[in-house]
Amino acid sequence: MKVYTAHLRPGRLPHLVREGFSLGAFLFGPLWLFANRAWIAGVIALAVLVGILTLASVLSGATPCLLLAYAAVMGFNGRDLQRWSLGRRGFTETYVVAGRDAEAAYGRLLLRDPSLASEELA
Repeated sequence: MKVYTAHLRPGRLPHLVREGFSLGAFLFGPLWLFANRAWIAGVIALAVLVGILTLASVLSGATPCLLLAYAAVMGFNGRDLQRWSLGRRGFTETYVVAGRDAEAAYGRLLLRDPSLASEELA
């Protein structure tokens, strides 16, 4: 079972964010954040990456270690940055739901709070 946090904003569909490590954020870093509409976090992550690459030109032997550490931090914190970005856009974290995939978790969310189904149709 996968665990998701449900983020709600009046007049909008619920947004589910999966808990745990993000392989996409690990591999693609700022691009993954931009794809998930986490603009401010993506710009900051891109600035940090540019800083690491600049620092790596001075410390040539440490480049792989620095990039791996950056990727690991992005992988472990990417979903938290996505949640932070949703909070800045007015979404509130309301429920924690579990399911075998996002669709099953969304179904459980609607079973827990049937009023969300009527908001979806509006």
